[in-house]
This record gives sequence, C-alpha cells and structure tokens, in this order.
Amino acid sequence: MANEQQDKEFVEFVVKAIVNHPDEVRVDRTVDEMGVLLSVKVNKEDMGLLIGRQGSTARAIRTLTRIIGVRHNARVNLRIEEPEGSERPPMNMPKNVEDVVGELNV
Repeated sequence: MANEQQDKEFVEFVVKAIVNHPDEVRVDRTVDEMGVLLSVKVNKEDMGLLIGRQGSTARAIRTLTRIIGVRHNARVNLRIEEPEGSERPPMNMPKNVEDVVGELNV
C-alpha cells in the first residue's frame, strides 16, 4: 500500500512547494484499466505557477510522475483540474471565424 501512494505523495509535495496556497492543494488518485490518474486541484491564483511558461512546469511534473510510475510498474498520468471561477475559456470550445477576426481587430 505504501508504494501505491508514493506517486500521490510526490505530486502533493512538489505542487505544494510551487504554489502560494499550499493548504488548498488537492490530489486525487484513481486506478483503472488504463493505469493511475492523479488529478490536481489548486487555487485559481496558483494555476500560472503550476503550469509555468508554455507549460514547462506542468510538463516537468508529468515527466517525474511517469518516472515514479515506471519504477512501480504502473502507468501514471497527471491531470490539472481547471479551478472554479477560472477566467480562462475552456480549451475545447470551438471558435467561429467571426470571433477570431474580432479578437485580431482588438
């Protein structure tokens, strides 16, 4: 059981060290036929710190998490949850041509 929780504990430790609101960090661990999924939730003000420039910090955490998974013969994936009240539009919202042209004219 201790080995199974090492990935979750590692992600919690790293994320809490990065963000300004460590008491609001939540990591949920689920296991299914695809492997282990770690879902991270942070304060909306900390999202930029967690993602990093061009996603570099998130990418580094994902890489380290996968290495821990390999050491325990498990496929581990990390998902960063969009916080409540986020001002960023959802990534999967398709834009129409008028919206894109309107943004260019601003």
